[in-house]
Amino acid sequence: MLRSLSAGISGLQSHQTAMDVESNNIANVNTIGFKYSRANFSDLLSQTKSVATAPQGQLGGKNAVQVGLGVQVNSTTKIFSQGAVKNTDKNTDVAIQGDGFYVVSPDNGTTYKYTRDGDFKFDANGNFVDNNGLIVQGWTRDSGTGKVDSTGTISDIKIAPGLTTPAQPSSAVVLKANLNSGPIVKNFSPAYEVPSGPAPTLPTLPAVDKNGNPIASGNLGVMFNGAGEAFSLQKNQGVWVAFQSSTKTDGAAVSAGAAELNVTFTLDDGSTKQITTTGGVAANTAQQNAARFVSAINAQVSTTGVTATYDAVANKINLINTNSASGASHNIRLTAVAGGSGLTTTSTKGLEETAYRYRYDPTGSTAVVGADKTFTTMADLRAAMENQAQDNNADGIKGNVKIKVNSSGKFEVSNPGGSAQDYDLNIQVTSIVESGTTENPRFTQNMTALNSVLPVASGGKAFSQSFNAATSSSSIDVFDSLGSKHTLRMEFRKVSLDANTGSKWDMTITAPSPATIDTVAPTNEKFGSVKFNNDGSLATYNPPNVSFTGNNGSAPNQQINLSFGAANSFDGMTSFDSVSTTSGISQDGFTGGDLVGIRIDQTGTLIGSFSNGHSFGLAQIGMAKFTNNEGLASEGGNVFSQTANSGDPIIGTAATAGRGFIQSSALETSNVDLSRALTQLIIIQRGFQANAKTITTSDQLLQTLIQLKR
Repeated sequence: MLRSLSAGISGLQSHQTAMDVESNNIANVNTIGFKYSRANFSDLLSQTKSVATAPQGQLGGKNAVQVGLGVQVNSTTKIFSQGAVKNTDKNTDVAIQGDGFYVVSPDNGTTYKYTRDGDFKFDANGNFVDNNGLIVQGWTRDSGTGKVDSTGTISDIKIAPGLTTPAQPSSAVVLKANLNSGPIVKNFSPAYEVPSGPAPTLPTLPAVDKNGNPIASGNLGVMFNGAGEAFSLQKNQGVWVAFQSSTKTDGAAVSAGAAELNVTFTLDDGSTKQITTTGGVAANTAQQNAARFVSAINAQVSTTGVTATYDAVANKINLINTNSASGASHNIRLTAVAGGSGLTTTSTKGLEETAYRYRYDPTGSTAVVGADKTFTTMADLRAAMENQAQDNNADGIKGNVKIKVNSSGKFEVSNPGGSAQDYDLNIQVTSIVESGTTENPRFTQNMTALNSVLPVASGGKAFSQSFNAATSSSSIDVFDSLGSKHTLRMEFRKVSLDANTGSKWDMTITAPSPATIDTVAPTNEKFGSVKFNNDGSLATYNPPNVSFTGNNGSAPNQQINLSFGAANSFDGMTSFDSVSTTSGISQDGFTGGDLVGIRIDQTGTLIGSFSNGHSFGLAQIGMAKFTNNEGLASEGGNVFSQTANSGDPIIGTAATAGRGFIQSSALETSNVDLSRALTQLIIIQRGFQANAKTITTSDQLLQTLIQLKR
């Protein structure tokens, strides 16, 4: 009977403990990061009245007879289930979604405590602390590298009040852009200026930039007209250019009587055109015969390009090649047979005009006076034309005709006079159309605008239409060591094309004065190039960097690397048949600034925002993970400490190695479920009441035994 009293008492004590545990859970229903506990019951030792026996013979086995001695609370289990996350208006509040604990320390990292309560703030000294004043542990930004190294040992997170960041000079410019490779472009600029002569035998006068510096560019094959349409010149395409009509007059007079014309013209393509007459009679005068001869020659002008006139005073026939019809021949060789026409000699001198044919040759094109010319660049064509115009008489004595490429990208012809060899210019330009060579109508149209008459010393000028190069530009502000801003501009100009390898664009990098980026004048400009493969990918670029000096008291020779992408890839600059655009440009410098705000991202990084518009990580919160969370000991104040059964903390960053991620401006609420807790209270209450009833019942039985004696 006494045993029942003892069992009842143990039941009361155990349920009292369970009530304490559940009451604590309910009391902490609004405690941030709180994890509820439950009481675990186990029975006490039992008194064995008889032991179990095995079956023997005809008798079966017997079970042991045992009487329990009561109950005890042998353990409490802390449940680390996820609590609900609620948003807050405080940017330094953080909640953990998943496993893990914040690490805090009361003694500069000598000992660690662990918590799920992310209600953090900065104290007067800039320490990142919890509500107990314990300093949050993590990693801070290295001022040397400018990065937060999360592989090192954690320490106190401290961000000094009134933090400022010094200026960081730019060290890299990253550009991602497309340069239009198509036949129609929207972005173009006039061809570079090319000054007039003196014209050399070979056109060695180069194109020049806006500052008068020689440049190796101006390939007409990749240029565009004023509408942005590509010429796309092919080999031997070009124009015939005459600065005056070619004439021929033989010394013999036209005969009277039965004279006949028998003349053969050798045409451009090597074919011949023979012109003869009939009807010569003894009664004909010289004038009558001349009229028949002139009429026969002029009837074939659409084929030969040659017009005949009669000089009655000299009694001679003049032949003229005006170069006025693209369908007619231009280089005429004449063979005349004696017959009284006056054209009686066999001549190798003809009625030649000059052909200018495109040929891509980066080593230079030919420009021999009196022969067909080839050209590659604007400079080639300009020099060849001026050379021919100044020596049109082929006597070796130069005239004073001037031809240049002006600032609008136009050929400009003037006839100022001043030389005994000067003559009235009658400029006629026609396209080259012959076997194996097709007309290039856009190039012809640009050049035929030159057609005009310029008398000597008239002051007049003839202009072609504009020649333009595909261009594109990108600009970005870079910073020196003082934080001063300078605009770095990169201009690109298409200069050549190779069907096998791809295209090439000149690059001009410019910085505003007094800054310098080169040692050669002009020192605020640096020249380079970008080459592309024939699939539009980047082949190579140069220079890889510029040495920038602000000349304003900042550190000199600041190296700025240029990053246009990897070779043979499409991750940077490309050249497709698409509008020239800059899709991305960035640099890594900034001016000095004051800290104006802090936010925390999912990795627990404290990102500072500064008055210069720049943001970067100042620190990162460390997180600990344990093998056995239930082995941690609660110390009050929402913190836990490590025990022998929790295992050692595995410290790292949020969202890695099984650690949860961090949500900013939020707190994890208690995981106490009130409905469960209140239900558990009823169960504990009933258990307590039942155990109390056990004691009262046992007492009544003892009272009955005592009364038996009476």
